[in-house]
Amino acid sequence: MLRLSLATALLAATALSAQAQALPDRIKTAGKIVIATQPNYPPIAFKDPATNALSGFDIELGEAIAKELGVKAEWQETAFAQMLPSLQTGRVDMVMAGMSDLPARRETADFVDYMVSGAQFYTVSAFAASIKTPEDLCGKSVGASRSTNWPRQIGEWSEANCVAKGKPAITVVGTEGSVDARTQLKTQRLQGGVQGSETMSHFQKLEPNTYVPLGLPFTRSLTGIPFAKTPEGTQLRDAVKGALDRLQANGGYDSLIAKYGLTNNGLKPIVLNQGE
Repeated sequence: MLRLSLATALLAATALSAQAQALPDRIKTAGKIVIATQPNYPPIAFKDPATNALSGFDIELGEAIAKELGVKAEWQETAFAQMLPSLQTGRVDMVMAGMSDLPARRETADFVDYMVSGAQFYTVSAFAASIKTPEDLCGKSVGASRSTNWPRQIGEWSEANCVAKGKPAITVVGTEGSVDARTQLKTQRLQGGVQGSETMSHFQKLEPNTYVPLGLPFTRSLTGIPFAKTPEGTQLRDAVKGALDRLQANGGYDSLIAKYGLTNNGLKPIVLNQGE
């Protein structure tokens, strides 16, 4: 029994040592990973209305990753446009903000992909009688956050599904963010909107009988955690991927996926730089 206990302890110590060694020396010494986020994208990252505390899938997953690596997560609220520059300057170590892994972004960052997303057309109940399918948006005004690739994707969808079939094109409106798009839709300045498929169930629960999804997501993208393309960034990237692999193996990842209603958005296995 003593030999077995000693062997078990040695195995545990070896595993912990391997995890610690995987982290860059600077982060091990600091005892923390600085993570950029923008809490305006529920259920991925938002502030709890009751406590004003950071909440959401990305926040809890980031905390679990840090715990798995034996350090603390220090969150830094950052404007979306400044997230990748902040990686390059070393102000943050990684980003968890529902960011899509896109080829253009991989010119300056590497991604650990951990979730599936897709652009989802939707409208509001006031238009539900006349707008029942995505094709009913042809000739209408459709809004989406201009800081994403959704406006471009709406235009491409419109060319293929409206213009090519002799229907009027969608008027694409770039908004200040998804909140702005929903506000303009509720005030009927827009007739449709687009946001990530992972967010729809949250807003349908938050504002019952308001939002109506139209069809299935019309794109598929991978959400990832970006890291600087430096030796230190690569070392941290690999450590975080290993932590996510272990969280998938021990059920922690699936538990968070279920908690936030993201059963159609889980990605297995975790992959590197596979976004399109």
